[in-house]
Amino acid sequence: MTFSSRWLVRSGTAVVAGLAMWAAFPPRNWWFLAVVGLGLLFAALFVGSPRIRTGGWVGFVFGLAFFVPLLPWIGVYVGPLPWLALAVVLSVYLAVFGAIATLTMRLPVPPVWFTLSWVLVEALRSAFPFGGFPWGRAAFSQVDGPLLPLASVLGAPGLSAGVALFGSSVVWLVVILVRAYRRAPGIDAPTESVDPPRAGEGSSGVVRVATLAVAIALLAPMAAIALTPATVDRNIATSSARIGAVQGNVPRLGLDFNAQRRAVLDNHVRATLAYGKAIDAGRTNQPDFVLWPENASDISPLDNADAAAEITAASEAVDAPILVGTLIRNPDGRPTNSVLVWDGRQGPVDRYDKHIVQPFGEYLPWRSFFRLFSSYADMAGDFRPGTGPAVVEVPGRSGEVTVGVATCWEIAFDRAARQSVREGAQMLFVPTNNATFGRTEMTYQQLAMSQVRAVEHGRSVVVAATSGVSAIINPDGSITRQSGVFTADVLTARLPLHGDTTVATRLGPWPEVVAIVAALAGLLFALRSRTRFSLRPRTAAAPATGTTKELDGIGD
Repeated sequence: MTFSSRWLVRSGTAVVAGLAMWAAFPPRNWWFLAVVGLGLLFAALFVGSPRIRTGGWVGFVFGLAFFVPLLPWIGVYVGPLPWLALAVVLSVYLAVFGAIATLTMRLPVPPVWFTLSWVLVEALRSAFPFGGFPWGRAAFSQVDGPLLPLASVLGAPGLSAGVALFGSSVVWLVVILVRAYRRAPGIDAPTESVDPPRAGEGSSGVVRVATLAVAIALLAPMAAIALTPATVDRNIATSSARIGAVQGNVPRLGLDFNAQRRAVLDNHVRATLAYGKAIDAGRTNQPDFVLWPENASDISPLDNADAAAEITAASEAVDAPILVGTLIRNPDGRPTNSVLVWDGRQGPVDRYDKHIVQPFGEYLPWRSFFRLFSSYADMAGDFRPGTGPAVVEVPGRSGEVTVGVATCWEIAFDRAARQSVREGAQMLFVPTNNATFGRTEMTYQQLAMSQVRAVEHGRSVVVAATSGVSAIINPDGSITRQSGVFTADVLTARLPLHGDTTVATRLGPWPEVVAIVAALAGLLFALRSRTRFSLRPRTAAAPATGTTKELDGIGD
């Protein structure tokens, strides 16, 4: 096979792999395609021992095929430039992955190095720059898949690793068996299509290596199956709380959401008053507390008496406190994206200010630079990150309930929900406003993150959105109630409350840290080995083929 044909095959495989990865994500939720996609990516980076720069190209093409169809919601109101620019930037991270994986997979047991490289690059793009962009992590494609329970032990990074390890090890097994078949006596295969044996893959070691491949391939699914009963058991608890999540809706979707502030507040008050009438009529049960979404009252009730009066009336109508998403102007003039616990009798009794503010939305880094590319740059806010606890204490009929809050964007980051649970959260609350992204896939992709967090920390999760999708999620990640989009609704349920923690919560970031250190150590060792090889003659006869291969393993 010529260089150009090999290049086209690798590029085509990367495109198919990227599209398969995209199709694994909500709203399709074809979880198995993430396994297929990463398996195909492994094949494109492994078979034929490609050059490192070829691996980088394969990773970049995979990234474009994945991120371009995953993220069009970013440009729904601001045009295609931000969407495509972000897709290209994220694809550069996948190019880095492709280069690292291509090099480290020359070490023994290549699926392990493929997986560690994947965890390394996911961690990198989830942290840098501007705080990172965790969207599209492999873990968030698995909410309907059997691997999901892995999150309860190794967190979201461990779940991503399970997907990568499963897909790559299955393909590695196939490659081993094909090589063994082609080297068997009497098989007349084209010599140029057969790689020279790698470490442990000689004829005498085929059975041993194939057995190892099977064991690694089964590791992730078998561990997930073993963890499933414990995950499901967390749907039951000795204490519980009855809640109501109000989705008041917005007059219209779009970036001018803030111009509708009073109408949005009125919608949520109206829906809550109707909820109160249903309670009085005996059509629904009395809640311990009610949850409103992010931006439900962008008129701060701390500064506006009318807003305070409306929220108080709504709280009195349901005879329960309301967690209100609002904006609070601080003495320095910068607002915080806040959640107030508002009691009809006492007013505000607790407060959470969003810790992880969203770049290019709630604040704009390098404002003067990005203004050159988009007239929408000046629409970005200047929000101040919050500090302090990530939980609020909510007075309930049977005592206080400790509620962890991760507002909208924050739920994508591992540390947000982890901090809440470590501070005593008995359940998690995700207030969000997706009206600025229209009727797109974004809201379903974000909902999947909340499902992963439910399993990761063994907590019920309530997602309250201004315009949808709102949902109530069990600790096993299953959705028990879900609203539509661009409609008013009230979701009610009795939620189990937990005080214990999962292994993932206790371990925190350490599994990811260990994987990153191992990946970097493998990379340094592979670089050292490649430098040593480069000092020797660059070609040698390939065993039993009559062709030549470069000793540092670069083919195309």
